[in-house]
Amino acid sequence: MGSQFNHDKEVSILTGQLKTILCYGDSNTWGYNPHTGSRYDHLTRWPMALNRLLNQGCPEDAPAFWVVEEGQNGRTSCREDPVEGDRNGLRQLIPILESHKPLDMVVVLLGTNDLKPRFSPLPYDIARGVQRVVTAIQDSRTGPNEQPPQVLMICPPPTVDVPGFKHIFGDSVALSKQLAPLYRERARESGVAFLDAGTVIQTSRADGIHLEPEAHRKLAEAVAEIVTKALIAAG
Repeated sequence: MGSQFNHDKEVSILTGQLKTILCYGDSNTWGYNPHTGSRYDHLTRWPMALNRLLNQGCPEDAPAFWVVEEGQNGRTSCREDPVEGDRNGLRQLIPILESHKPLDMVVVLLGTNDLKPRFSPLPYDIARGVQRVVTAIQDSRTGPNEQPPQVLMICPPPTVDVPGFKHIFGDSVALSKQLAPLYRERARESGVAFLDAGTVIQTSRADGIHLEPEAHRKLAEAVAEIVTKALIAAG
């Protein structure tokens, strides 16, 4: 992976078959800058970095992939937020899928906001909530030929114990470290691809929740490898 990511062979196979990838997540998909609270530019955010990686070697006017970034600050997996309002990722999902269909793959990166003490979260409940999003995608007919899209389920990296968002997330670090094996098992049950982002990136110590530019780049590289292999295998 890293700067060595190369998929010229895969691109040649996919030429002429534009693949659409929807990245569905929270503020780390939206591109929240932990130092300023503003949004990273389109060159930094991991979905846009993913788009560049997937289209390496393609003519500018004939890309092999189209990446849609769909991130919302505070988005949960399936929980109604009594403080921040309309953030329920499961409830929002179907209109978004239908807006962008046909979708070849949906990449789901959710669960960090489910850690908030206001939800009284248990690790299993968070993983199961994300699995409900995955199941809804599989039950949709928003893929090519009215079939379900493929899914990549990503477990977010653990949070970091710094003051930044502690007033909202409390002592979430230990809880966040329990998620990866539970996500992995839920992904296995659902028959979808899985990535433990914590093996690839770390959360910024600037605020304990969001990602540095280098983490966006590394996440894009890891996702690009999985997406490419999955879609090639699917033909």
